[in-house]
Amino acid sequence: MDAPNRDPLLLDNQLCFPLYACAREVMKRYKPFLDAIDLTYTQYVTMMVLWEAGETTSKAIGERLHLDSGTLTPVIKKLEEKGLVTRSRSHEDERNLCVAITDAGRALKARAADIPAQVGQCLCLSPDDAGQLYSILYKLLGNLA
Repeated sequence: MDAPNRDPLLLDNQLCFPLYACAREVMKRYKPFLDAIDLTYTQYVTMMVLWEAGETTSKAIGERLHLDSGTLTPVIKKLEEKGLVTRSRSHEDERNLCVAITDAGRALKARAADIPAQVGQCLCLSPDDAGQLYSILYKLLGNLA
């Protein structure tokens, strides 16, 4: 058996590459389901935050999704154009932008409810493997934050 190649620049030795490649492949699996409800992945996860919170600030959404305002602002504007959210300045602090889900946004949740299970079937992971992967990824995310 050959000894492993310890070259630090060998693609097979990189942790970042399988993370990157898997993320791209998972996003491909989401695409047809999200196309059916006319959302991009970033719009979808933004809506998930709002389905949970109802109303929050754009800053809080960005923190939750690990997105900067330059990425998130156009996403929220597009969701507003679609009639799924409203944007308004906070009464307490004009610098804060409040984002609230609309009735149409709430109604979209029912159409999106099966997406996690549909994508999960595409991933072909056992519940134990999925749970372990989830734990490791969130541990890594916490370490990097």
